[in-house]
Amino acid sequence: MSDRYDVAVVGGGLVGASIAFGLRALGPRLVVIDGAGAARPASRANFGLVWVQGKGEDAPAYAAWTLAAARAWPRLAAELRQATGQDVAMRQAGGVHVCLSREAFDARAALVERMRARGDEARVEMLDREALLARVPGLGADVVGGSFCADDGDCNPLRLLRALDAALAAAGVARRGSTRVEAIEPMADGFRVVTASGAIEAVRVVLAAGLDTARLAPMIDLDVPVRANKGHVIALGRVAPLLPLPLSTLRQTDEGAVLVGDSWEDRADDAVDSAVLGAIARRAIRIVPALAAARVVRAWAGSRVLTPDGVPVYAASPVHPGAFAVACHSGVTLAAVHAFTLAPALLEGQLPATLAPFGTARFANVRAAA
Repeated sequence: MSDRYDVAVVGGGLVGASIAFGLRALGPRLVVIDGAGAARPASRANFGLVWVQGKGEDAPAYAAWTLAAARAWPRLAAELRQATGQDVAMRQAGGVHVCLSREAFDARAALVERMRARGDEARVEMLDREALLARVPGLGADVVGGSFCADDGDCNPLRLLRALDAALAAAGVARRGSTRVEAIEPMADGFRVVTASGAIEAVRVVLAAGLDTARLAPMIDLDVPVRANKGHVIALGRVAPLLPLPLSTLRQTDEGAVLVGDSWEDRADDAVDSAVLGAIARRAIRIVPALAAARVVRAWAGSRVLTPDGVPVYAASPVHPGAFAVACHSGVTLAAVHAFTLAPALLEGQLPATLAPFGTARFANVRAAA
C-alpha cells in the first residue's frame, strides 16, 4: 500500500525545503523526500550570500527574478522567525564586488552599464577606492574600487536550512529521509514515487534534487542538464569586526567568524585541495590584510549545481501534467521566490508566466553539439 499526498517534493536541501515552506499549509498532505544520506552537500557547502549584482548579464529574466528574490527575503526571514523562533542572521545593507586592478574595475563598470541598459533595476553603483574605503575600512592597497549593490546581503545558510526544517516539522509536513528515489511512475491521477524504503503516491511531484535531478527528470519526460561545480570555503576564527558588508568572496558572520569563498572548478569531488586554499587565502589577504593574523579553524569543499548557461531551470513536464523540475545554483538567494511565488503556482499545477524563459528548450543546441 502506498502513502498518498497532494504534493511530493523530491529533494530536502535549500531549494526543495524552500518550495515546501511555501506549501506548508498542506501539512501532512505534503511530503518531502530526502536523498540517500543526510549531507545535502550543496546546501551545507553554501557561502550564504543573498546576491543580486552581476547575475543575469545575458538573461534579463534571471536578473529580474533574482532581484525579486532579494527584495522578498526580509519577509522570508520574518516568517521563519515567527514559525520557529529561529534567527537566520539575515542582513541586507548591501554588498561589494571588489576589483584588484584598474582593468577589473573598468570591466566591472562596463558590465554594470550593459545590464542597466538592458533594464536591470538592481541598485548598483561603482565606487572608487576612497568611496569604497568609506563603506569598508581596512581594505588592502591592491583594491582600486568595486561595485556596491544595495540589494545584496547575506545570511547563515545552516541556520536557514535548520529553520526551514523546523517550520516544516511544526506544520506537520511528512518527511521521508535518507532514501533514494528509484523510479517515478506517472499514473492516471498523479504519480507513484518508488523509493528504497517504499512507494509514495502524489497528485503532483516536484523534482528539486540538485545534481540528482539529471537522473530523475527523464522519468517525467524532462531533460535537465546539470553538472557539479566545486567550491572551496575557508572558515577563520572569530575576530574583531572587520567587514561591515559582505564581499562577493569574503563575509563576516554575526558571530564574528570570517568565511572565505573564492573558487570555481568544474569538478564533482569534495576533496580539499591545498593549492586552491592557498590561492584563495592569498587573494583574501590582498583584499583585507588583517586576515593574515586570523586563525584557520576549518576548510571544506562541496559540489554546487550548475546548468550549462548558469541560469536556473524551471520546467513542467510536457507529457505528464503536475510534474515539475527545478534546478539552480543560487539556493539561498532564490529561497524567498521559491517559497512565495513558485510554490503557490505549483500547487495550482502550473509555472508562473514570468518563468517561461527558464525552460529546458534553450539547451537544444547544447545537446545537439554534444
